Amino acid sequence: MPIAIIVEGKNDRSKLRRLLSSDVEIYCTYGTPGTEALEKLQRKVRFQEVYVFTDNDSSGKKIRGKLRDVFPDGEQIYTRRGYAGVEGTPDEYLIQQLEKAGLEEYILYPPAPAL
Repeated sequence: MPIAIIVEGKNDRSKLRRLLSSDVEIYCTYGTPGTEALEKLQRKVRFQEVYVFTDNDSSGKKIRGKLRDVFPDGEQIYTRRGYAGVEGTPDEYLIQQLEKAGLEEYILYPPAPAL
């Protein structure tokens, strides 16, 4: 089944795009989505397995709540409180969270450091 991850903004998308294969679609809400934006997003991800990855702040939680209503079966992925959103989260932590969500086959792991 195709995979879709929903994030808040284009910087979050850019950050995840570097870590995930092109098989994964990454959609942005561009802030708190209204009814029309949610319907449009729902049409775009119709037959995809949905993952929600928003910031761990008040606006991210508000957006997560709206997305949970529209995508009740969507898997929730979290970043740690204290990081500057998804875009400000270290790659290593993002990879851990993506692995927890079962997305290992889509992760573009960085090369191991030379010894």
